Amino acid sequence: MGISVVKPGMLTTVQDLGRFGFQKYGMITSGAMDKLALRLGNLLLGNEEDTPALECTSIGPSLLFQKQQLICVTGADLSPAIDQRPIPIWKPVVVPAGAQLTFGKPKKGWRSYLCFYGGLDVPKVLGSASTYLRGAIGGWQGRALQKGDQLSFCVGWPQESSSFKWRMASSCYRGLANKVIRVIAGPHHPLFDSESQQRLTADLFTISSNSDRMGYRLESANLYLREKKELLSSATTFGTIQVPPDGQPIVLMADHPTTGGYPIIAQVATVDLPLMAQLRPGAKIRFALITIKEAQSLWRAQEDELHKLKLSLALKYGE
Repeated sequence: MGISVVKPGMLTTVQDLGRFGFQKYGMITSGAMDKLALRLGNLLLGNEEDTPALECTSIGPSLLFQKQQLICVTGADLSPAIDQRPIPIWKPVVVPAGAQLTFGKPKKGWRSYLCFYGGLDVPKVLGSASTYLRGAIGGWQGRALQKGDQLSFCVGWPQESSSFKWRMASSCYRGLANKVIRVIAGPHHPLFDSESQQRLTADLFTISSNSDRMGYRLESANLYLREKKELLSSATTFGTIQVPPDGQPIVLMADHPTTGGYPIIAQVATVDLPLMAQLRPGAKIRFALITIKEAQSLWRAQEDELHKLKLSLALKYGE
């Protein structure tokens, strides 16, 4: 037993950290859009970081718990509540059997992660439980959750009652109020005219409503190459910023293709991918250019914070 889906929400899928090792065959990695939020949620429950969880977009689901379970909600604040009583995010919470978890108005961010103690019992495809919607594989039957779906827990929360008086330090997760995304110049950055290079960091960009897990289309003044030229297809990754012929950039996201033929003007720094994933349509952002060395230093600082969290949680869970 586990959970029964009363309402599926706008887009609720099972995700882990992704499907790796098959990009040379054209299989995308997929996985959570905000991988940091997923990792943190699992760590707060004593799970492995890659344990499958639910990614809830904008309007979260309503779930009936058939069995007591320990959960943790991370990422966006979508006003989670148990039997209409608000619960905190970034903190383990026990849900009794027969209780209903619901989500309300989005307060901050766009994607929330619902992690379960021990994880969800879903089959792995090519080593991952992540849902790839266009390929209809992974997760729960290769699709988003629907009303009436029944998902099982790998294990239940064994304790009759628990009180968690601690919560995660805010330094582990960057505040969602910041709308500056740090990027590294891409391999084709020098091919763009000087005005376009300047606009990359000077202009405001708006997240288009025509955006999804594959990519965020940005609305701004057009960015142009110095001269039109054919480019060979090259490898792409999460955060690659391509510029198609219409001059409107696209930031590739978790369900990005493995290769692309559009010029790559920049690459979002790994440390800022969670912030990018939490942007909703209509949000306005700026880009700031940093060096590869700076990006690596920021990533190491984030991983150091995660390591400290792991050590403290190992003591709390008796490992």
